[in-house]
Amino acid sequence: MPGSPHIVSDVMTHTVVAVGRGAAFKDIVKVMEQWKVSALPVLEGEARVIGVVSEADLLPKEEFRDSDPDRYTQLRRLSDMAKAGGMTAEELMSSPAVTVHADATLAQAARIMAQRKVKRLPVVNEEGVLEGIVSRADLLKVFLRTDEELAEEVRREVVSYLFPAPPAPIRVEVEDGVVTLTGRIRDTSLVPVAARLIRAVEGVVDVECHLAGASARSEPR
Repeated sequence: MPGSPHIVSDVMTHTVVAVGRGAAFKDIVKVMEQWKVSALPVLEGEARVIGVVSEADLLPKEEFRDSDPDRYTQLRRLSDMAKAGGMTAEELMSSPAVTVHADATLAQAARIMAQRKVKRLPVVNEEGVLEGIVSRADLLKVFLRTDEELAEEVRREVVSYLFPAPPAPIRVEVEDGVVTLTGRIRDTSLVPVAARLIRAVEGVVDVECHLAGASARSEPR
């Protein structure tokens, strides 16, 4: 069978900067600036994640500094109005935090980010204790794999699995993450299966299958 997909623990950052629920507004800003991050997990007790405070949570204080919003705006942006008056992480944070477990696949983490419209996810254990953090950039690290690595995995995990004894060797080429298969196979119904399995290989950008049936004559070059 093809190899297991990469999981969050493969790419997450293990050293995480966080704040406690009582952290003051200015201290939060200082920590973000010092560590060049745009969001911080908020912890209590034994490093249990209770929320996340981001730049978006802090900006209403500046946005509404010198304005007197009308009643419609106040009702439409109740949460932002409340955060404009927030003084501590507990008052400013988004809670409950959107989190992920270390054994989640990268695809699962990506779906959570897209659905919840967040740029990063605290990684927690079953008790909600912080173990790391994973960002959009972390999820894209799989696309840094070399073409040689991808070609070797496709040969080992897909081609040898689906086509163990082809009429002639199947050629696997990878350029800029795009995998191309060329050759002849006995069962062409497996072509879409091969394409699907190759697309599931972490780091593959696209797939092109030029696989003909065993009885088909090779086209002249």
